[in-house]
This record gives sequence, structure tokens and C-alpha cells, in this order.
Amino acid sequence: MVDVAEPRANAPEWSVSELSAALRRTVEDAYGHVRVRGEISGYRGPHSSGHAYFSLKDAGARLDAVIWKGTFQRLRLRPEEGLEVVAVGRLTTYPGKSGYQIVIEALEFAGAGAIMAMLEERKRRLAAEGLFDPARKVPLPFLPLVVGVITSPTGAVIRDILHRLADRFPRRVLVWPVRVQGETSAAEVAAAIRGFNALPEGGAIPRPDVIVVARGGGALEDLLGFSDEAVVRAAAESAIPLVAAVGHETDVTLIDFAADVRAPTPTAAAEMVVPVRADLVATVEDLGARLVAAPLRLLDRRKADLRALARLLPSAESLFAVPRQRLDVAGERLPRALKANAGAHRLSLVAIRARLSPEALKARVVRGQERVEGLGDRLGRAFAVAAERRAARLKAAGQLLEALSYHGVLSRGFALVRDAAGQPVRSAAAAVPGSALDLEFADGRVGVTVGRAPDLLPAGGAPRPKPPARRARKAETGPTLFDP
Repeated sequence: MVDVAEPRANAPEWSVSELSAALRRTVEDAYGHVRVRGEISGYRGPHSSGHAYFSLKDAGARLDAVIWKGTFQRLRLRPEEGLEVVAVGRLTTYPGKSGYQIVIEALEFAGAGAIMAMLEERKRRLAAEGLFDPARKVPLPFLPLVVGVITSPTGAVIRDILHRLADRFPRRVLVWPVRVQGETSAAEVAAAIRGFNALPEGGAIPRPDVIVVARGGGALEDLLGFSDEAVVRAAAESAIPLVAAVGHETDVTLIDFAADVRAPTPTAAAEMVVPVRADLVATVEDLGARLVAAPLRLLDRRKADLRALARLLPSAESLFAVPRQRLDVAGERLPRALKANAGAHRLSLVAIRARLSPEALKARVVRGQERVEGLGDRLGRAFAVAAERRAARLKAAGQLLEALSYHGVLSRGFALVRDAAGQPVRSAAAAVPGSALDLEFADGRVGVTVGRAPDLLPAGGAPRPKPPARRARKAETGPTLFDP
């Protein structure tokens, strides 16, 4: 059999990888370095790997973008959602999804309008969090002991501030050196604000009473570090009163809204934080002079008031005229009044004398004697009745005592047996042979010693049966007639 050759196409055959690699070389060779203007979309911050992925878009198209980790850390302008930028980089392809993308090496603002739009959006977002709320702001101290200044140590700003402070009221100044523009400016300023706030009270480095964040004027891009979110948050969190003095009066940064006070210039900030010493001295001297003169003026005014009041007071002659006249009238009426009073009392005494005749007094005495005699009779009878009742009660009690006493029992031939301790012996078992006992009779006492008694025999010779033993009384039995 004859093998028939397979037909071949005129176009070359590519593998998918070969075609992707060829397209990548073509795109990278043709667009090795490009500047693309667009709006950042889909940015959610750096990936966990450190790379950043988002898109650049305009009204008609969208371009994927990537910033590798090393480049992202060096960027002066960090991507933000909705920010219009000019991306500088190179185009390449991504074979994994048959797409192309730009690998960004630098980001720039797309003109001043883009910067202002970014700042307005950031201002709106931070204001919504309450960072610019006037209620958060605190007043500046009247005369701080220590002034903290955050600025470049080599610029003209720090010299202007020191010179102005020396002219107005010399104070101790602590300078925290920072870069006022560039990639690290925002981080350094935020760290300086927090560093001043972290100083302890009474430490080796004195804690400032007020902080001034200062920078001279410059282009809008040069002042962006003072609108960084980290700087704004540090200024809003500062427990030490903070004055923002960035740029000229027409320059506006976001730290101006978070600070407690905004100064149009660094020199104006120095004027805000301290008063004029000469003015204070003049004011104190003026107040001292007024303090000395005020008591004298007050004394003069009180003297004048006293003289005016004295003229309004009546004279002593006019004050005593009416009382003196009343006294004269009363003196004229007194003899007649005394005579009238004596006559009235005489009539009263005459009436009383009529009631005090000897017959009336004798009658009252007789009635009193009769009443006393009646009360005496009643008292004698009552006393006799009470004595009879008490005698009867005493006799009954004596009879009851005689009946209950053990002496009556002894008179009937009984004896009371006591041991050596004087306690009654109530049973024969309690009388131990050889012990001493005391026998009390009706006519006296006899001491005996207990011996062993022989058994008694009956007449027939057989032992007399012992009577049944009585149950011993309990020791707790109460007293008897034989108890003393």
C-alpha cells in the first residue's frame, strides 16, 4: 500500500505558551516605558504579599495595574480609591488570563485638580469621623513653660520662631527635627507629635505645654505631607494643645483642621503661644498702681458718703425734744396719779378688813379644828385595823413555819443524822462503818461512830429474814422536813 501524506497548512503552528510569550515580547518592546493618566479604581490596599493590585480607568476603557512590593514601599504618592493619577511604568501581559497590564514604577498627581479632589475626599472622610470637631479642641495655655516645635532644624522657620519668642517672652524651646517634605515627612511629623505627648511629667526631658508644627510656604505637592492621614490623626489625638503653622496664610493643609489653633505663618504661631512680656509687665505695674490707689479712693468716697449721711441725721436737740416734753407732762400728772392710786388701795384695804373680823377668823379656826379631829379619828381606826390584819398574817405564818419545821418531828422521838460535813444522811448505805455521825434530837446533839451491827436472830433460832430492800432515792430528791 502507498502512504498518502497529510495536507499541511501554510500558516505556522503555535503553542499557547509560545504565542503568549511572543505577544509579551511584542508588547514590552513596543511599550517599554509609558505614562498613563487615569482614575484609580478597585484599590483595597496592599495584598498580604505586599503587592498592590487595582485598575486605571477613564470614560472609555480600563487597564489593570500592579505595583510590586519593593516599588510600593518607595512610592512618594500612595494609591487611593478615586484618585486621578499619572502612572509611569511599562506594559506587559499576564498569560494566566490572556490580559495585559501596566507594572507601575511611579505615581504622580494628574495636576493640581487631582490633588485638590484627593484632599477634599480625605477631608470629608476624616471629618465624618469627628477628627475636626470643635468640641475636641482645647485652649492654649496663657504662658507655657516649655514650647515644643516640630520643624526642620536647618530652615529659616525655626530661626524666625526662636527670634519671635525671644522678643515677646523668652521660653524654653524643644525642637523635634523632622523633614518637612519628601517621602518620609508625614511619618516623621506624626511620630514627633506622638513623641512629645509620650514624654512623662517631671521627666529628664520636660514635657511641652504647647506644640507648634511649622513649615514655610511651598507648592501644593510640597505641603502634602501635612495633609497625610497619619499626621491628621496624630494631631487630633494630641493631649498637648497643638498649633498648626504650615505654609503661608493662603496655604491650607488638613492638619489645620485637626489642630487646636491654626496660625497663618510660623511667626504668627510664636506670637500666639506666648504673650508680650513688656505688655504683661506694664499691665502688672498698672494693676499694682490701681491696687494702691483703689483703697485711698474708696476711703475718700466713704468719707464723703459719711459726711452726706451725717447732714441728713437730726440734731440731738430735735431728737430729745419730744421725749423731754412727754417727761414734763408725766411729771405734772404723777402727784394726782399717786393720790388716786393711794385712795383706790385704801378702799380695797377697807373692804378686806371687813372680811377679816375676829368672829370670822374664829369660825374658820373652829371649822379647821373639827376637820383635823375627824381626820385623826379616821387615822386611828385605820391604823388599828391594819395592825390587826398584820398580826393575823404573822400568826398564820408562824403556825405554817412551825408545821413545816423539822424540830416538830424531832419532838416526836425522831433524830436527824448528819455526816462529818454536816450533810443529812438519808440511808443506812450512806453510813460507812467507822465514819463519824452527828445525831440531832429535840433536846440536843450526840456524836457517834458507825460500827458493824450483828445479825439479829428470831426467838426460834432461825435468822430473821431481811426486809425487802427499798429502792434508793435518787440523789436529785428535793429537800425534806429534816433538812436544816
